[in-house]
Amino acid sequence: MKKIVIAPDSFKESLTALQAANAIEEGLKEVLPNIEYVKVPMADGGEGTVQSLVDATGGKIEYATVTGPLGEKVEAFYGLLGDGKTAAIEMAAASGLELVPVEKRDPMVATTYGTGELISIALDQGVERIIIGIGGSATNDGGAGMVQALGGRLVDENGLDIPLGGAGLAKLARIDISQLDQRLQDVTVDVACDVDNPLTGPKGASAIYGPQKGATTEQIELLDENLAHYASVIKRDVGKEIQDVPGSGAAGGLGAGLLAFLPSELKRGGDLVIEATKLEDVVRDADLVITGEGGINHQTIHGKTPICVANTAKKHGVPVIALAGSLTNDYTNVHDHGIDALFSIVPGAVTLEEAFEAGYENMKNTARNLAAVIQITCS
Repeated sequence: MKKIVIAPDSFKESLTALQAANAIEEGLKEVLPNIEYVKVPMADGGEGTVQSLVDATGGKIEYATVTGPLGEKVEAFYGLLGDGKTAAIEMAAASGLELVPVEKRDPMVATTYGTGELISIALDQGVERIIIGIGGSATNDGGAGMVQALGGRLVDENGLDIPLGGAGLAKLARIDISQLDQRLQDVTVDVACDVDNPLTGPKGASAIYGPQKGATTEQIELLDENLAHYASVIKRDVGKEIQDVPGSGAAGGLGAGLLAFLPSELKRGGDLVIEATKLEDVVRDADLVITGEGGINHQTIHGKTPICVANTAKKHGVPVIALAGSLTNDYTNVHDHGIDALFSIVPGAVTLEEAFEAGYENMKNTARNLAAVIQITCS
């Protein structure tokens, strides 16, 4: 064995993807010091995507003060990747649910305005491509706030800007994008979206995700009606039909707003990260790929990082081993999707807090044991 590629996701609340990769490499080297190790921190479009892309490409994190979900100022961040031409944004950094205390969550007023400001700030850097992860939103405004921050006008019957938030869409009479930031015409926008919800209806943004954002039953109905009205005005004034597009309901309808107003395409998050990090070029001549994330279960096969990595490795016949903090809920289905073997890094019965605190050491020790097995097998 000459080359091992290490490509894990983050282990949330315990290790970043890079820290996980470092721990795996350290453990492997205790037994197999003379192998070439290539670390490619991964993500699937959710929390940690910006950090992983920055770490994998030699980029940097930039910070900016923008408008938060409830109109307050928040310190957000975005990434400039190593090529100097790509920006990575997590909408949750500006418009995320975790920015709002539970008792204050209100999708009637929560806005994506700060996400639009982050996009504008990224454009100031002269980037040619923007990758946007749209998970974890506090909003249900269809991306209206984002469009307003980028120069679009959403006005009522009197020609006045409608209020920010999902409730304000009820007053929408006309959309004018003549002053939309012209720099958007010169960039490619890839949207990391791992859900297929339409904008409206029983499986839409309001019905499925509204409750976790603080919406009551009555508000869910109003928000759904407002998004339907928003979609009809977009169709009339912008010429885009977005209401039933799979993924348009992601992030409170931000998926729809991105499709309607930006030169964007919705893609599976893991595939976007693999493309941006050029993982396939790295695994092409590898003897083994090691991936993983905090939890592997029956849902992992639906576009999560370990499966995306495994699919890439299998194109070139490379075996794949996955490491996880926990293995739950019929995880064995991953064997049918490219993962040859998988192991939990937790050595015994511990509390969640203890598992988080010992994450690096547990990862290193598991990798060391894995290396010993490889040595025995290859000797």
